[in-house]
Amino acid sequence: MRKSIATVSLSGTLEEKLNAAAQVGFDGIELFENDLIGCPLTPAQIGRRATEFGLRVELYQPFRDFEGVPDEVLRANLRRAGHKFDVMAQLGVDTILVCSTVSPRAVGDDTLVVDQLGRLAELASAHGMRVAYEALAWGRYVNDYAHAWKLVAAVDHPSLGVCLDSFHILSRGDDPAGIRDIPGEKIFFVQLADAPAMHLDVLQWSRHYRCFPGQGDFDLTGFMAHVLSTGYDGPLSLEVFNDVFRQADADRTATDALRSLVALEESLAARLAPSTSELAARDRVALATIDPPAELAGYSFVEITVDPLAELAAQSLLRGMGFVPAGRHRSKPVQMWRHGDARVLLNRSRPGREEWPRGEAAVCAIAVESADPVRSAARAQALLAPAIPRRYGPGEADLRAVAAPDGTSVFFCRTDAADATSWLADFTIDDEATEHRMLYGVSHVDYVALSQPAFAFDEAALFYRSVFGLRRHDSAEVADPYGLVRGTAVSNEDRGVRLLLTMPALGGGPLPESAGYHHIAFACEDVFAAAMQMRSARLPTLSVPGNYYDDLAARTNLHPATIDTMREFAILYDADDEGGAYFHFFTVMFGRRMFFELVQRGGGYDGYGTPNTAVRTAAQYRQLVLAGVIG
Repeated sequence: MRKSIATVSLSGTLEEKLNAAAQVGFDGIELFENDLIGCPLTPAQIGRRATEFGLRVELYQPFRDFEGVPDEVLRANLRRAGHKFDVMAQLGVDTILVCSTVSPRAVGDDTLVVDQLGRLAELASAHGMRVAYEALAWGRYVNDYAHAWKLVAAVDHPSLGVCLDSFHILSRGDDPAGIRDIPGEKIFFVQLADAPAMHLDVLQWSRHYRCFPGQGDFDLTGFMAHVLSTGYDGPLSLEVFNDVFRQADADRTATDALRSLVALEESLAARLAPSTSELAARDRVALATIDPPAELAGYSFVEITVDPLAELAAQSLLRGMGFVPAGRHRSKPVQMWRHGDARVLLNRSRPGREEWPRGEAAVCAIAVESADPVRSAARAQALLAPAIPRRYGPGEADLRAVAAPDGTSVFFCRTDAADATSWLADFTIDDEATEHRMLYGVSHVDYVALSQPAFAFDEAALFYRSVFGLRRHDSAEVADPYGLVRGTAVSNEDRGVRLLLTMPALGGGPLPESAGYHHIAFACEDVFAAAMQMRSARLPTLSVPGNYYDDLAARTNLHPATIDTMREFAILYDADDEGGAYFHFFTVMFGRRMFFELVQRGGGYDGYGTPNTAVRTAAQYRQLVLAGVIG
């Protein structure tokens, strides 16, 4: 299907927006009137520029407050429409979007509206144009698509059809199944936008919080299944009003936007496949097909970029948790630490981190265990993830890697491959270390938590979900001492790969936004023994206030002796409604952002200890203040 994006969804000048849409691979644009008015190019020049970029102007919009008005206003509106049709001819676009009126001068008389829309359709026909009538969710009299279609059907003019906007339909809770009753040739245009579930005035919700498909809570796959069943074969077009997108880099936003449409087409093809009646629709529009996600069996390794000072602290903490140095990279300053199937790489090369303060550390790469690394990499690139070029030394493995939106390198690996495709081929291995005895059951990486800049949060969530084939299973907002932290968790079906993405809502308090927390959580069979072992090794864990345990005693049925032990060793607790339990503790931070967590899950607990986040972040701020990192 042709893929289009509204210029209002991108930042910058019109010329910059056209360039961004073209460079990433869009087929067309919706030209927002404000972008035309503010552009020094004439409409004809804009049309030629779009053509030079390989773009089709699919829609001109918006035309507001036309119908249900007194005669003198109608005459002015028709004169205004005639001028717009002349402009459209110069642009090379044949369809205009007319929004249902919100004018206080309009009346709710369907007979009058039908007559006036008919006159507009006649004028459009005389100019060789089409009118796509859209019901705004906040329209004064026409605010649902069924009403809009009733009016269009009553006019019964070939130049008048409907525009279906997923936001205006789904935000109201309207049933999109009724779309199937609209003939496909009368659906002139389809606009797509997702949005998070929010209890807001629908106009404010629309103007500030729309997002790309897959980044919100709407069922856009189901919505499009209804649309395609009608025979619609026009473009999939994104119309997304979003405060972040209006300021973000246009090229980056366009990439995120096109990725969302490719992922939507993939899910739509899967949704349509079981239904024989819809197979024709799937084949007619030639939905995008990409390699399905390969099975993921967990993390191969997590790599941390470390300043030399942070490296010493990280080594000390890893050793205290039972990790041992298990190998060194053949050509890079990278050391591998291992405990069970948990492997951590410490990288002193600081790629792209030359301006870091001393003692800094952060996750720079994650590697997932893929049943087919080549297929995983091909899928990632089909979803517009840029491949990372790599230089290979003698005997080093041909690893497949792409860049995530937050700059994290993502590798697809096979650890136990019998040939040189195993990433371990890059390391000289300490055979004795690989056979070390595991302490207190630390077995593997439970999850990785990555803080995202505000402009990349939704983009990163869509990236990881679509590239890895993960599902979102937990989202929350929690308060820390300096504001709100937004978080969303994604994982594969068996939870072998879990990611927790977080975002300081207003920049992270006294820390710069780029210094959001990263951490690695290790699965542990006996977190109490682990905490005692670290204490005996004189390694500090994060201090937890006594008030936390007093509150724990009041609100849980934990045995008093258990709480006393937890108090002594700074162990925290969470539980779910199904009887699942989560015991965990944190190391102190090394640098301003990096730390480790040991977790013990029981009874099918599937969360991340979210209620304890505010306690943790407050304790970490205190640590940073005492260390003089922040004032």
